[in-house]
Amino acid sequence: MRAVVQRVTKATCWVDEKEVGSINRGIVVFLGVGKDDKLEDTKYMANKILNLRIFGDSQDKLNLSLSQVRGEVLIIPQFTIYGNCRKGYRPNFIKAAPYQKAKFLYSKVVQTMREKIPRVEEGLFGAKMRVRVDNEGPVTLILDSK
Repeated sequence: MRAVVQRVTKATCWVDEKEVGSINRGIVVFLGVGKDDKLEDTKYMANKILNLRIFGDSQDKLNLSLSQVRGEVLIIPQFTIYGNCRKGYRPNFIKAAPYQKAKFLYSKVVQTMREKIPRVEEGLFGAKMRVRVDNEGPVTLILDSK
């Protein structure tokens, strides 16, 4: 499982010109599921994201987690994170999980995070989305459950 995590002041996701998810201060997670991922990967990824210390404390050091700042989360399903561009110019997605497996494991991450923090929004799995991110810092990290 892979994630691109960005600290944001706000973020919004639209599908067909309709807003499907929106947050204020918190984290946007672009989440990809690999074909070899299992349930354990969902627990690892949710825990890692929830506890990342990427928010500034009173001295502006990155010491605070999402829950400590009462932040919000917008999770966007994104299989293209598993795109392989090593050969040629067109990415292949051989390492991405098939649709049903990816949707199931993605939903487990969302469910786990919803059990831990009050506001978790999400994109629409399998849809063409437009995401607007107001990246703060910028702070952007790449996580991999392997």
